[in-house]
Amino acid sequence: MRAAEALAIFAAAVAAGGINAVVGSGSLITFPTLLAFGFPAVIANVSNNVGLVSGNLSGALGYRRELAGQRGRLVRLGAFAAAGSLAGAIIVPVLILIACVLVIVQPRLNAWMAARRDTRHSRGGPVLASGVLVSGAYGGYFGAAQGVLVLGLLGSFLEEDLQRANAAKNVLVAVVNATAAVVFILFAHVNWIVVLLIAAGSTVGGLLGARLGRRLPPLALRIFVVLIGVIAAAKLIFF
Repeated sequence: MRAAEALAIFAAAVAAGGINAVVGSGSLITFPTLLAFGFPAVIANVSNNVGLVSGNLSGALGYRRELAGQRGRLVRLGAFAAAGSLAGAIIVPVLILIACVLVIVQPRLNAWMAARRDTRHSRGGPVLASGVLVSGAYGGYFGAAQGVLVLGLLGSFLEEDLQRANAAKNVLVAVVNATAAVVFILFAHVNWIVVLLIAAGSTVGGLLGARLGRRLPPLALRIFVVLIGVIAAAKLIFF
């Protein structure tokens, strides 16, 4: 690998880590970059997934204040996310567009649901757990815009502001990618040079993205999530 290619992969990983911390879809930057440099699709997907795990973790670390009080919830939902990641799934761009709609209507949807749910369902209930399971399966297979799906679910079914939901999203996405990474390392061919470049870049990007994302007003964050989700869905459908 030439120095210019390594630098380009590292830069793409920084951008991907930053976007993943704020909303998701970082794979839409790193994966095409690897393909452009001639890496086979399977190796590119596997190495990209493994490399982005550290970026997911650094993004979650950057949101540690918003994670306060969410441990029990994340342990429970993390189990569903990991199970879904192990199962794998077919890419369904429509799910991403539905998640965008959920993000747009979240304030009104939350108000409507708050008037109708009891304490037992304030944690999301089986519907949220099922949604996390499905999004985990999708994320374990490829993962582009996985964060949009998870954020749409958490923001709609939990009584939390968008920033705390985003913090929880970073943890769940990290669980999914880490679970898939273990499977890939055990059963697939991984390019460790690519993994190290993406891991280093995405870790830096994750920390920077978390700092930026935490400062965004709710409306700006919502608009950004929807914009990234629509772009990701269009790319999956038409390219």
